[in-house]
Amino acid sequence: MHADPFYYSPISNFYRRPTPYMGQPDFRIYELNKRLQQRTEESDNLWWDAFTTEFFEDDATLTLTFCLEDGPKRYTIGRTLLPRYFRSVYEGGVTDLYYVLKHPKESFHNTTITLDCDQAMMVTQHGKPMFTNVVTEGRLILEFTFDDLMRIRSWHFAIRQHRELIPRSVIAVQQDPAMVEQLSKNITRQGLTSYTLNFLRLCVILEPMQELMSRHKAYGLNPRDCLKTTLFQKWQRMVAPPGKEATRPPSKRRKRKASTGNNSNSNSRDGAPTGKQKRSPGPPGFNISTSVPGDVMMVGEPTLMGGEFGDEDERLITRLENNQYESNGNEDEQDKFQHSPALQHSPWGGQDKKTPQPPTSSSGGPPTSGGGEVETKVE
Repeated sequence: MHADPFYYSPISNFYRRPTPYMGQPDFRIYELNKRLQQRTEESDNLWWDAFTTEFFEDDATLTLTFCLEDGPKRYTIGRTLLPRYFRSVYEGGVTDLYYVLKHPKESFHNTTITLDCDQAMMVTQHGKPMFTNVVTEGRLILEFTFDDLMRIRSWHFAIRQHRELIPRSVIAVQQDPAMVEQLSKNITRQGLTSYTLNFLRLCVILEPMQELMSRHKAYGLNPRDCLKTTLFQKWQRMVAPPGKEATRPPSKRRKRKASTGNNSNSNSRDGAPTGKQKRSPGPPGFNISTSVPGDVMMVGEPTLMGGEFGDEDERLITRLENNQYESNGNEDEQDKFQHSPALQHSPWGGQDKKTPQPPTSSSGGPPTSGGGEVETKVE
């Protein structure tokens, strides 16, 4: 053992590197300040976009609230304008920017971590027209995503007051009263430069126009057509709220194909209806106008089979009047009915039953038909 009581072995816990504070939101602000200090004059748009991607979510928003001479102001910008905002701070004459958090409070939720600091300070250093240190005090509320990246989803900085600090040595060497009065004037408004304030005012106009500019870039439309198309789509979303299904277009009724062969010849010979007229269901060669007396009931196709009748599986029944039937038909029509192909192919005909043929008699007149048939007398 070493004699010096203040000696610590290199392999002891004293020299070990502490665990990084990856789970603490204030450590992310420390990393943000460190990344801003790595900025150079040659930092372009790609550098600022990479900076924003590292610390902000894709749908992040930044909100600034403060009070000017003409009343309270509130500016909110989205993710696409965040790189331009931080760059505008340096383009307004700032040489250094960092944030100081005192006694922040953290609250954990299911997917987010909220950091609420009532004594937050944004410190900026200006080199023109004279070296000035500006301290902007306010309340900073940050919302982080609870994951490995731990990026900022919401940034809200409510500015209460600001102070502009000038070194005493600069004022002591100034003998000109006009120069002293010039140095006593503020170079910022609520800690923000005029360049940044003008950018925030432009964001109020540019933020809603992001959709118009992207549409113009994608489709090459003129500004008036882009505005009309965007307003029409927004009107459609207002009229049709989300979650409501669109109106179902009416289904087309299936068309029956005309039968071929002997059936077509029989239908054409017996005066079958044209393609635009409805065909009655029945065996081939069956003609409604000449074969069936009275009313005919037609059953439509159910919905499940491709029809369009009703909301449920229902069938539509149509009643047709057979006006061409004559009860007192002549002998030719009676003979035509007896020899109709429908009776030969009837599904109700038994296997052992045959179509009754009218027998001849010695008197030459048609005798009575048997088996429940109606008698027909010819005078």
